[in-house]
Amino acid sequence: MSNTEFIVDISMENAKAILIERSFEHPVVVDFWADWCEPCKTLMPILEKLANEYQGNFTLARINADELQPLVGQFGVRSLPTVMIMKDGQPVDGFAGAQTEGAIREILEKHLPKPEDLKLAQAKTLAEQGDDTGALKAAKEAWELAPERTDIHFTYISTLLKQNKCEEAKTLLAKTKLEDQQAEYQALMSQLDLLEQAADTPEIRALEKQIQQDDNADLKVQLAIQYDQAGRHAEALELLFSLLSKDIEAADGHAKKAFLDIVNTLSGDPLSSKYRRRYFSLLY
Repeated sequence: MSNTEFIVDISMENAKAILIERSFEHPVVVDFWADWCEPCKTLMPILEKLANEYQGNFTLARINADELQPLVGQFGVRSLPTVMIMKDGQPVDGFAGAQTEGAIREILEKHLPKPEDLKLAQAKTLAEQGDDTGALKAAKEAWELAPERTDIHFTYISTLLKQNKCEEAKTLLAKTKLEDQQAEYQALMSQLDLLEQAADTPEIRALEKQIQQDDNADLKVQLAIQYDQAGRHAEALELLFSLLSKDIEAADGHAKKAFLDIVNTLSGDPLSSKYRRRYFSLLY
């Protein structure tokens, strides 16, 4: 048996570090086993499979009962196999005897982070590292798993605002429950207001006024570019698409070039996929 990042053979030297100290970081599943124990040989591969599958959400600590009798005594183990789950330095759950994989999963899931919690933690870590795109993806996945969670709801909105996705953020803020419209909600609303003010530049206002007086394709391309630079990507793409749907070579091809440039720049964003599909519908 070999150790991995998630599976550790316990010795008297590493027992405290793994069984106690690490259990303050995440659950430690302790498997007491012995060579002569046939049920142990059935149970251990299941535990190893789950440890690798959960990728560090828990550590599997293997204790050879014959070699580490002092630990067996300290934990009060009376039969093999015995499995204990350690959290915050204390046993919180466990079982004796071989169990099915399904039964073990049920026991583990009571003590492991939920998928949405893992995604939320990932979003916060990526945001701290400056990876706003990765943070947005993780926050969205957390929100899709648990949209009713206020902490996830606000984290998702925050990551949207960092990416200047004001329309999506505004839609989510409008869905915030009345009882949750407290300090964090107000702070996000203020952030949204500032971003919208910054996105409404004098150049944009001037072009919008010109277009009201002169419905000119070249002016609309210029306005779309200004929208995009201000982070108003959806408005930019919709404006350009409206030109292309009437004339694929609108503004001597500048509309098409600007549209494709924006779509390619937003690669990986759902907005990019949406408008790429709409563009292809014009071609075929």
